[in-house]
Amino acid sequence: MKRPFTVLISSIGRRAQLIECFRRAANELGILLTVLGTDAAPDLSPASHLVDQSFHVPRCADTQFVPETLAICKSQRVNLIVPTIDHELPIYAARANEFEVAGTTVLISNAQTIDIASDKRKTHQWFVAHGFPTVAQAPVDEVLDNPSQWTFPVIVKPRRGSASIGVTIANNAELLSPLRGNDELIVESLARGVEHTTNLFVDQAGRCVCAVPHQRLETRGGEVSKGITIKNHKLMESAKLVAEALPGARGPINLQGFVDKHDGIQFTEINARFGGGFPLAAQAGANFCRWILEDRLGLPSSAGFSNWRDQLLMLRFDSAVFIQGTGQLA
Repeated sequence: MKRPFTVLISSIGRRAQLIECFRRAANELGILLTVLGTDAAPDLSPASHLVDQSFHVPRCADTQFVPETLAICKSQRVNLIVPTIDHELPIYAARANEFEVAGTTVLISNAQTIDIASDKRKTHQWFVAHGFPTVAQAPVDEVLDNPSQWTFPVIVKPRRGSASIGVTIANNAELLSPLRGNDELIVESLARGVEHTTNLFVDQAGRCVCAVPHQRLETRGGEVSKGITIKNHKLMESAKLVAEALPGARGPINLQGFVDKHDGIQFTEINARFGGGFPLAAQAGANFCRWILEDRLGLPSSAGFSNWRDQLLMLRFDSAVFIQGTGQLA
């Protein structure tokens, strides 16, 4: 008889391939998997129509988000919650114990790692403090007060942004002047080389058991639309050191950075969740979803640090889910 297990993917949105990854992993392990989804607008969420059951919950900033999600976990006997968006991570991290009491584990790093990853200013300070290579960064006012110390153009980012929303290029200091006093923006020097994302998996003992870099050949809406796996061992080992130095990193982490023609590395951002390009790593053989299920069920781990395919190219395209409308769309 197959062992039952229920996964809830939070803010499920368009994460159809993540659903497929969990189902494929469960089939490999002989697990009777139920996949649930929550979303603030499930009727208009494509992946909500691909799970076994979907639920409406308030947006994560709403005070009822946690109580309503907890109620779903209790009624559906959810074993594991998988958060997927940056804004919900601090909330789940702060209240993970409440879910644990209800019998549900939240797949998340601890609150300190979430705090570092969710603020690009803190991320940069952490990189510098721990000796990891990174770009130059400063608040807007500091750059305007010392423009001669900067080489233009520079990149301007929201401290707490995601999906490349609000990211701009400033070709000179004059373009920064209207931004003086805005503490929610940071300025960075342009990184050298080609942008890479490294998908990492950290086990419950804090060991980074896999690192899969890919080149971001093309992005759309801040998410990789074309990418290729690159078995760069220097980048893999450097990324592993970052993951294991984070205070309480667990589960999927993705690390963004640049690699120049001399193999020099500059790390820029940390995302403490599944990244948008994770399906490429999964297809290459980095079976994070299987390892997660193995861990939660007390099974031997099949994780391998470099047991994945090099030079696997991903070319994404749009697909669609067709649902008969009712006139009651949320």
